[in-house]
Amino acid sequence: MINDILNEADGKMDKSVEATREEFAAIRAGRAHPSMFNKIVAEYYGTPTPLQQLASFTAPEARVILIQPYDQSAMQAIEKAIRDSDLGVNPADDGKVIRCVFPELTEERRKEYIKVARGKAEDGRVAVRNLRRTAKQSLEKLEKDGEAGKDDVAGAEKRLDATTKKHTDAIDEMLKNKEAELLEV
Repeated sequence: MINDILNEADGKMDKSVEATREEFAAIRAGRAHPSMFNKIVAEYYGTPTPLQQLASFTAPEARVILIQPYDQSAMQAIEKAIRDSDLGVNPADDGKVIRCVFPELTEERRKEYIKVARGKAEDGRVAVRNLRRTAKQSLEKLEKDGEAGKDDVAGAEKRLDATTKKHTDAIDEMLKNKEAELLEV
């Protein structure tokens, strides 16, 4: 029972770390890349649809992304979704493809992105700590109900703390790498 609780907490913490990694991928650093568009959703025939399902993305240059819609009728919706997003880019439509040219990152913009990255890292750490709290409550309930001994629960809590530290350290490492990437000129 204790191992089930610990394994579930570990699996959920892994998912939190992965979600944080995906959030970091959406933060632009130097080069433009298609994963920046992962979270953007366009209205397609009245249904919110992720851009990845509506178009193909290519990066012919470091600061340019070309978006080719599978269905030309979705062009306006895709363009509007990109314009309304927080990417800070103005898409240009030439009839066949949408061209997004990202401006050069200024020192000020880099610092803004670092603040965003720190916020996302903190959200990830909070999610991991919340999972730890939930698992700890489950362990305490086992002890209270008499299903596990005090020593077993104490040992499990130590393992839970080690797992939590491993996951928060992983998030901190990703943040350090993202900050270095953002400060690189």
